[in-house]
Amino acid sequence: MADELRQAVQQLDENMRSVVLGKPEVVRMCLIALLAGEHVLLEDVPGVGKTLVGKALAKSLAGDFCRLQFTPDLLPSDIVGSSLFNSKTSEFEYKQGPIFANVVLADEINRAPPRTQSALLEAMSDCQVSVDGVTYPLPKPFTVIATQNPFEFEGTYSLPESQLDRFLVRISMGYPDRAAERQVLATHRDGEPVERLQPVLGTDQVVEVQKAVRQIRVDDSIYEYLLDIVTATRECDELHVGVSTRGALSLYRAAQASALIDHRDYVVPDDIKQLVLPVLAHRVVTKGFIQADSRQAAEGIIRRLTEEVPVPMD
Repeated sequence: MADELRQAVQQLDENMRSVVLGKPEVVRMCLIALLAGEHVLLEDVPGVGKTLVGKALAKSLAGDFCRLQFTPDLLPSDIVGSSLFNSKTSEFEYKQGPIFANVVLADEINRAPPRTQSALLEAMSDCQVSVDGVTYPLPKPFTVIATQNPFEFEGTYSLPESQLDRFLVRISMGYPDRAAERQVLATHRDGEPVERLQPVLGTDQVVEVQKAVRQIRVDDSIYEYLLDIVTATRECDELHVGVSTRGALSLYRAAQASALIDHRDYVVPDDIKQLVLPVLAHRVVTKGFIQADSRQAAEGIIRRLTEEVPVPMD
């Protein structure tokens, strides 16, 4: 990849970190998802900066941005659009929905019922939407950053496994440390810093970087290491459902993007180890745990299985 593109990716990272304070790993995961051509699910209590992350990424790109506020009365047509009758031409004409953007912020996605959530499935999987039997391509690049509150909060629905599987990573924001929170208070004295961000990367450049990610070298030993971890989840007695083939491919793509961000043209075992939890934990179903505890249990199981799989030494 050309040096100017590497520099642009670094500028994108710095641009986001200038407003998403004290959360370098969250920013990194969002960049990995963007460069891999995938999507992010941010999960935590209200007010810790989930929406800010999505806005920071959108403001840093010279593309179209759409914020969808998910509510119980939101309809699928409010997302993907619908066909409207034109009395002048006596024909139905398709009116695009707000999802036709480069960065879509699906805010509080679990406040909408599953029928509305499912409107995103085709878009997230195939970068297209189908309305009345006609398929419409979405712009490239296309990424969804969804936020959700813990399901214990009033008025929320659980995301189905098929929806979770479309997200490359699921990450928690967490509270900032004291120094970062103090800096937040200081920088918000004159308004929202995110509103002053300027684009540092064009959409064409993002597409070029995404193509470069696909060219990152992955040795056979890394393939086997990744598949050993995936197979371990499928054979684990503590899991009802192990990692799918889509999950394995997602881990593969995420590792390539991680290597590129670190200015390498090859994947190392540490790329896999650092990504197994955010990429795989939401794709498995645990046994014997209520939903409130299932995420923590899944992460513990994935972490243990990863430690048990031998790391390639070549």
